[in-house]
Amino acid sequence: MSTVGRYLHTLRYLRTSQIANRVWRRFYRPRADQRRAPPLRRHEGPWSAPVAAEPTLIGPTLVRLLNVERSCATAEDWKPRDAAPLWRYHLHYFDDLCAQGAAGRVAWHRALLERWVKENPASADVAWDPYPTSRRIVNWIKWALSGQELPAECIGSLAVQLRWLSDRLEYHLLGNHLLANAKALAFGGAFFAGDEAAGWAQRARELLASELAAQVLADGGHFELSPMYHATVLEDLLDLLNLRRTYAEPVPPSWVETAARMRRWLAAMTHPDGEVAFFNDAAFGQAASSGELEAYALRLGLNVADEPAKPLISLAASGYVRASAGPAELLCDCAAVGPDHLPGHAHADTLSFELAVAGRRLLVNSGTSEYGLGPERSRQRGTAAHNTVVVDSTDSSEVWGGFRVARRARVVEVDARVSEGVVRVTAAHDGYRRLPGRNLHRRGWSLREGSLDIEDEISGERRSAVAWFHVHPDVVVQQNGATEVNLTWQRGVVRMSFDGADAVAVQQSTWHPRFGVSTPNAAVTASFSGPRLRTRVEWVDR
Repeated sequence: MSTVGRYLHTLRYLRTSQIANRVWRRFYRPRADQRRAPPLRRHEGPWSAPVAAEPTLIGPTLVRLLNVERSCATAEDWKPRDAAPLWRYHLHYFDDLCAQGAAGRVAWHRALLERWVKENPASADVAWDPYPTSRRIVNWIKWALSGQELPAECIGSLAVQLRWLSDRLEYHLLGNHLLANAKALAFGGAFFAGDEAAGWAQRARELLASELAAQVLADGGHFELSPMYHATVLEDLLDLLNLRRTYAEPVPPSWVETAARMRRWLAAMTHPDGEVAFFNDAAFGQAASSGELEAYALRLGLNVADEPAKPLISLAASGYVRASAGPAELLCDCAAVGPDHLPGHAHADTLSFELAVAGRRLLVNSGTSEYGLGPERSRQRGTAAHNTVVVDSTDSSEVWGGFRVARRARVVEVDARVSEGVVRVTAAHDGYRRLPGRNLHRRGWSLREGSLDIEDEISGERRSAVAWFHVHPDVVVQQNGATEVNLTWQRGVVRMSFDGADAVAVQQSTWHPRFGVSTPNAAVTASFSGPRLRTRVEWVDR
């Protein structure tokens, strides 16, 4: 497809408000409002300990972000030109203020806070982009609520940042970014007193009421359909509940109910190892785990979340399905790529799946190690990086440009049921209808106590079809004949066999459990020219 065509198929899904706001932002140049900060508001109740992430400040001026260490000792170090854009964003979040062991780094924190104010005047630089500004505002206030004293210049800067942010809300992006903006305004509206702060609080209430209703689906899933971003938004909501109780403000019952649905959804999308499944943009360490968020919810006095039901959970509004049988847990992606107007974190992973056996991941999607532009980002978003079928060397959805999607797969014919001890899930997608063969991919999973059967059917003519199966790095893969492989790990031997395959191969790949991390692993590919491929995965638990 031509570049013009790709843009047209991308832009046609955007909302008019997104396009208008993007144009407005090109010409609007806000000026920093340096008026004196409003007085601080006294809070009534205790601030409950929030989630504490891994430390990122490992020396007075040495930071480790996204598994990359850099010095931040001079004014120029706040804007390193050779660092990835996401790394520069994280530098300005100040997440370490609330990280594990933060109380032992207070002197480092105070010096860094004072330096930031002096060395980052209001400007169009990345430090003042709305998203890092939102994260920074919240972290500074959380640090103060935990018992630390913000330097006077930081209190003054907070007011400037809140005024700046209120004029730069991310209506061009929407989604989790706009929620983060609203959260920052809510924290500022509670932390300060007076009419100006009341205005921030009112705007936050209006945004949160509309956005939570729009972004959290009926089954509790966040509508961007990334388990990682779902966890981020859930933590945002728990922080807001914490804030309300700290300032003795009534907690909206809808927030408590929404948090309960989101906790159940996250539990369903979490592997036995306690970490999320890798659908769309997802990696460990970028958001709190299900266990950490559940512990936080309990500290806030919320009821214990329900355990995931067995043997079948169908998250119909999101499109994900969880199946259980014996020692196996199967997670199936029968979901859309995301909301039509906001597919920035989507991968071309439709009808992919992940499988854990005896508490350990066995078959895995490839994860996410970087953002931005470049061939590796494109490869990680592509269909071949996931446990699904590639037709004619084409991605099932046209992911491009780092965060864009042109023509995208639609899922149809979803069915999930339990019959005679077998959990069966079936679905189809039309992402390959744009090809000359007008192909439709149908996939069925049948999970039993000792095996998983996968049946793939591709309708229409095509040049090639290849099913990909990515194996966890802890597993050794050995080919055993033309159409069989053995997967060996500490849990025993798993046999994979393929009926209808023309060729089966084992090749090197990479798994990306964290940003900045690329771990060698193996991928099994099965090429088939006939209409169907039947794959059987059999295990014996030790």
